[in-house]
Amino acid sequence: MFTMNSTPNAATALPFIGRVLMATIFLLSALGKIVAPDANLAYIASMGLPAPVLGLVAAVMLELVGSVLLGLGYRTRLVAALLAAYAVATALIFHHALADQNQLFHFLKNLAMAGGLLQVVAFGAGAFSLDNRRAPVATAAV
Repeated sequence: MFTMNSTPNAATALPFIGRVLMATIFLLSALGKIVAPDANLAYIASMGLPAPVLGLVAAVMLELVGSVLLGLGYRTRLVAALLAAYAVATALIFHHALADQNQLFHFLKNLAMAGGLLQVVAFGAGAFSLDNRRAPVATAAV
């Protein structure tokens, strides 16, 4: 049976694996927006949001930069908090038609992603991260 106490190497790697898995959905979403901007602009406009181009650019930047920083574990708590807020906001704005089973699925998916990201906010990036890199030890002058 797997326990965190019996496999310290696996436990050390789990936060890294979790961050990469969560970052992947944001990275793929950003790439999808870059590849098909017209469809995404139309979707944003159909929701009645102002400045669809600005919204698309902001979403791509947050998803692209956020996914890379989350995966690397740099400024992880802040990035995870921003991505969690973004996931909840996009659930409420774009997936609020809960009578539609597909929209309900996406709404719940976004909430689950936010929950995972809040775990990162609470517990940090883990051992394999830029946040956890060791600072050089200062040596005393002789």
